[in-house]
Amino acid sequence: MTRPTIIAVHGNGGGAFRFARVEPFFSETSPVGFTALTLPGFGGTPRDTQCVTLSDYAAHIQEFVTRIDAPRILLGHGIGGSLVLEYLQHFAPSVAGVILHAPVGARLDTRWFPRLMASETVRELGKQMLASALFRPLWKRLFFSQPVPDEFLNRFFAEYGTCEAFGQMFELITAGWFAGLKPVTLPSVLLWGARERVLRLDQAAEFRAKLPAATMEIVNDWDHFPMVEQPEAYTQKLMQLASRLTAEPAAAAH
Repeated sequence: MTRPTIIAVHGNGGGAFRFARVEPFFSETSPVGFTALTLPGFGGTPRDTQCVTLSDYAAHIQEFVTRIDAPRILLGHGIGGSLVLEYLQHFAPSVAGVILHAPVGARLDTRWFPRLMASETVRELGKQMLASALFRPLWKRLFFSQPVPDEFLNRFFAEYGTCEAFGQMFELITAGWFAGLKPVTLPSVLLWGARERVLRLDQAAEFRAKLPAATMEIVNDWDHFPMVEQPEAYTQKLMQLASRLTAEPAAAAH
C-alpha cells in the first residue's frame, strides 16, 4: 500500500507556515508523508472573492487533496478543524481518516471570544493588535509556554496582519453551522493537549457527536501550538495516528 499522507489545514490568522517546524521531521523515507496547504486569504495570499461559504473553502481543500495520492489523512487545527468538518459533509470518501486537533465549532454562542468577535470593528482591531510588534511580547506569553525562535514567532504574528479572511471566519463558523452538521462515520481522532488554553478539552464531547467513530488522544504536556513548540514530538504523534487510522477498516461515510 502507498504510504499515507497527512494534509494539514491551518487555523485562523496564518497559513501553511504554522507547520513549518514540523516539515523537516518528515522525509521521503518516512512511513508517513506530510504536506500543508494555505487557503485563499491566509498566509499573505489574496482572498478569493468567490469564497463566500464554508463549502467554497471545502472545495478549495478538495482541489488540493485530490492532487495527493491515497491514502490521505486530513488534519485540521483550530478553525482548520471546522473546515475539515465542512469538507466531510461533501467529500468524505476522498480521505481515509481525519485528525481534528483542538477544533473550533462547539459552544460558539457561549464562549466569550467568538461573541466578542461578532463586531466587524472588533475583528479588524483584534487582527491588527495580534500582528503588532508593540504587543508581541504579550502575545508570546499568552500563546506559548516554551521557547520558540524569534524569527519564527515574528512571522507567525505578522501573518495575522495580512490575513484577509480572518474576520470572515467568525461570520461563517457559527453555532447554527455547527448544529447543522450531519454526523460522518469515518476513522477519526480528536487530538488535544492537556494544557490547552485556547480551546478547552471539555468541548470534545460535542465533536464526538459529529464523528461517531472518533477516538480521543490527549497529550499531557501540549498547549495549543505543539507543532510550533514541540515539532518533533508532534511529528511522531501524527505518524502514529496516521498509521493507526489507515490500518482501521474502511468505514462508510455519512
